[in-house]
Amino acid sequence: MATTVAPPPPSDANVDSADLASFGYRPVLHRKLGRYASFAAGFSFVSILTTIFQFFGFGYSFGGAAFFWTWPIVFAGQFLVALNFAELAARYPLSGCIYQWSRRLGGERVGWFAGWMMVVAQIVTAAAAAIALQVVLPAIWSGFQIVGEDTALTSASGAANAVLLGSILLIVTTTVNVIGIDLMAKINSIGVTIEIVGVAAIIGLFFVNSERGPGVVLHTDQAAPGPYWAAFLVSGLMAAYVMVGFDSAGELSEETKNPRRVAPRTILTALSVSALGGGLMLLGALMAAPSLDDGALATEGLAYVLTSKLDSPAGKVLLGCVAVAVMVCTLAIQTAGSRLMFSMARDGKLPFARQLGAVHPRFGTPVLPAVVIGLLGIALLVVNLGNAAIFATLASVCIVSLYLAYLLVTVPLLVRRLRGWGRTAEVADESLFRLGRFGIPVNALAVVWGVAMVINLAWPRAEVYTPNGGGWWMLWAAPLFVLAVAAVGAIVHRFVVAAPRTAASGEPARQPA
Repeated sequence: MATTVAPPPPSDANVDSADLASFGYRPVLHRKLGRYASFAAGFSFVSILTTIFQFFGFGYSFGGAAFFWTWPIVFAGQFLVALNFAELAARYPLSGCIYQWSRRLGGERVGWFAGWMMVVAQIVTAAAAAIALQVVLPAIWSGFQIVGEDTALTSASGAANAVLLGSILLIVTTTVNVIGIDLMAKINSIGVTIEIVGVAAIIGLFFVNSERGPGVVLHTDQAAPGPYWAAFLVSGLMAAYVMVGFDSAGELSEETKNPRRVAPRTILTALSVSALGGGLMLLGALMAAPSLDDGALATEGLAYVLTSKLDSPAGKVLLGCVAVAVMVCTLAIQTAGSRLMFSMARDGKLPFARQLGAVHPRFGTPVLPAVVIGLLGIALLVVNLGNAAIFATLASVCIVSLYLAYLLVTVPLLVRRLRGWGRTAEVADESLFRLGRFGIPVNALAVVWGVAMVINLAWPRAEVYTPNGGGWWMLWAAPLFVLAVAAVGAIVHRFVVAAPRTAASGEPARQPA
């Protein structure tokens, strides 16, 4: 009697590949990221060690100790955005998520501009993150101050040295991104582990060696002159700059195992863990600072507190943890940006799409996008050589662009929800992350938050953009940059993208679901 042998169940890899094929794309990227590596991608992009060390002094110089409260406020607003992104990550597990989500919700034109704004923002963000080495390396060893003697980012020599160190870092991260996702994931995961250990150690050091109680967060006496609410809004730039990039887990969906389940969780976890660790580090630093009014906290930031409390080899080790965080942060930003550029190129949505959409057969990486982002990041640093306000200018420009790109997702999503955005075959599994009846209010609040942040961040303030004087174009850097990006984007879209294109995979570019 003949027996029938049941076929083996499909492997997880085959299921993920079939899922990707349902969107019209061939699996050409190497799917090797697990849950921790996916979390690490989002956590390292946020990178509280990098950005808080870089911008603590800026926030304190404007808002005094009470600037601490910008942290939970910004987290609450960004968590609203993250909840929407988590739902979209479960529905559309695709690389270049901001572009892919937006075009499926708002149409091809809206999606293209969301992707365009995000690509530009990630290039600027990579450059802004790379210059954070200047805040750390000279504090570890004076030999890292290659240009001049003043290490402050707001000085001419400090800004020039930051450009040099940042350019070297971008060369290194570009090389890692070219070699492959395996090496990137290993370096990133190890780096994030070191960063988490470093954050815990720094928090413990600060609380054990505190000089004052937690009531310090109510002090406003060191705030900038003028109405406190105005200074408070400016100081919020620090928190706003830190808590972006949590969508990176979505950007790497096509390299993540079981992305419909993993990416939503890691998006929310990366932001939440970053908010908790960052908040404790801010509170601990304010409690442990030797002085609140000698000016050092505003100019030297957390490095001043750390070295004053642990001026020993152990202190250097902790600063080394910060340097590692800066490196993996820059690496993660560049990786996310290259996947977004690849995703748009394979749909024929960028100039030189065939080359940008190609994946190296051995490394399984989009090589040219990584190289382009690295070169443009270095060029951006060189253009700003001699600008003592480089850190504020780059940070404001990049986060305004990021928040606009996020709005090009949350606004179309809200419109779709109001029109009855319901279940489809793509979300038939009830166990996948969904906001359900809370979708509309959460989405609406996320849109209001995003609009308010764009206005606040783009507002031309002389104390932010031209602290040592400068031309009118520096004062209006953020809105002028956004207008320039939109204008160039309109030209590119008109002459390169408007004609129907065929995806690099050989499949027709699919219309929004």
